[in-house]
Formats: sequence, C-alpha cells, structure tokens
Amino acid sequence: WRRESELMPSTHWGTTAASAGLGGFSHQTRFGRGEGDLTASVRKDLTTFCQAQQKEIIMNMLHELYNYLSIQAGNFECGNPENLKSKCIWVGEARDHVMNVTASSPQKFEAALEWILKSSRDLGIWLKGRDPYEPVTTVEEVVCLESAHPQMGLGCRFRRAMITAIMNLFLFFWGLITLWGILIFLKYRWRKMAEEEQAMYEMVKKIIAVVQDHYKEWERNLERYPYVGILHVRDSLIPPQSRKKMKRIWDRAVEFLASNESRIQTESHRVAGEDMLVWRWTQPSYLSDSEH
Repeated sequence: WRRESELMPSTHWGTTAASAGLGGFSHQTRFGRGEGDLTASVRKDLTTFCQAQQKEIIMNMLHELYNYLSIQAGNFECGNPENLKSKCIWVGEARDHVMNVTASSPQKFEAALEWILKSSRDLGIWLKGRDPYEPVTTVEEVVCLESAHPQMGLGCRFRRAMITAIMNLFLFFWGLITLWGILIFLKYRWRKMAEEEQAMYEMVKKIIAVVQDHYKEWERNLERYPYVGILHVRDSLIPPQSRKKMKRIWDRAVEFLASNESRIQTESHRVAGEDMLVWRWTQPSYLSDSEH
C-alpha cells in the first residue's frame, strides 16, 4: 500500500501541482498589482510624517526664540542687568542660543525665520533690517530680532505702572496749569484791551474839546489860524514822560477821528516854514452852542 501510494500520487501530484501552480501564479499577479498602491500610500504617509516633524521642529524653535527674545526685552525694560544696547537682539546671537537649546541646524533656523516672514499672523517677533523703519522681505535682510511682548516680573510691572501713572498725573496737572495760565493771560489781555479802548475814547473826547476850543478862540480873534497842529494837540494833552507809553492810544485816537468824526477835518498846511498835519473844526460855533 505504501509503494502503491508512493507510486500513485505521481499523477495526482502533478495535477495538484499544476493546479497549485496556476493558483500561485494568480495570487502572485494580484500581489504585484497591489504593491504599487501600497508603496504610494507609504510614501504619502512618510511625506506627511516628515512634514509634521519639520513643522514641529520649527514650532519648537519659534517657541524657544519667542521666550528668549521676550526675556531679553523684559530685562532691557527692567533695569537692563545684562547691559544690552537694544531690545533688538543680533540675529547671530539669537541663532546661537536657539541652536544650542534645540540642537537644530542653521538651515532650520533660517526656515523658522522664513516662516515668520510668510506668516500672516502676529507671532510676537519683529524682524528688523539695517533700517529699523523699513520692513524686511527676505531672511538675508534680517539684522536683529525683537520681541513685541517683553516678559517682565511683577515688581517691574508694578514699578513701570507707577511711573506711567505718575507721568500721566504730571502731564494732566501740567496741562491744567497751562490752560489756567492761558486763561489768566487772555483775561489780562482782554482787560488791557478794554482799558486801552476806554483810554482811546477819553483821548478822542479831549482832542475834540481842544480843537473845538481852538476854533472858538479863532472866531473871537484870539487865535491866528482856524486850525491847530496835530502834534501841538498831542503835546498839550500828553506830558513828555508819558508820550512813549501813550503812543498806541494816541495813534488809535487819531485813526478813530479820521474815520469816524465828521466835525474834525484833517488837513496839511505850511506853518512856520514846515508842512504839518492839522485839525480844523468844521461845525459853526452857534450850532455847537445850540446842541449844548
């Protein structure tokens, strides 16, 4: 039976092998077709994983850079114990610190700076070039980095808040004193203008009286001319020591008479060989007396 069985399976084995061979060929064909899809899927997963790894590395670098810059800016604002020249840290110094802490390469640091440049969000880090007022557009233009949010201790914040409050209070009182001073000056100016205007009207009354009296005396043949010199009237009304002080009032009175007083006429006559301006009273005395 054993020999028969050893002999008999020869044909049976061949059939089985053939069928197995066909089946194996079919399975191999199906596996070959799925291998390409599996490779593409693996590559896609690897790419996604690598991108996530790169993003995580850059985020860690940015986090460390943000903390470093905020601490340095806070130290600069709070007494500057490290004797920093500016809150803007040189890009080389910042790169060395971040590389030492995160064990990253310079290329990764430049990629982090590129991320800041391209990001539309405010990351709290300012990139500055040689001109701090001009925005930078490339990593090569970056000279220093500055934190937009200095990290300060509670004591420093309290001290700065007190200084700010005192300065604002000082500015408030200074503005109040300034406004009060302006108000006092304006009141003084208005009072002086009112006094000057009143003095001008008093001077006008005196001038009218002098010119009118001179005309009456001329009518009684007590004066040679019916007119009187303007400077003569001034000298008779204002003492020498007050003429400089009263010059503005006198000039305003003369101007007022020229434009508003019809009873007094300004003329030019030659008196004692010199041309001078004079005033002449134009209203007859009987009319003046009837008015009185």
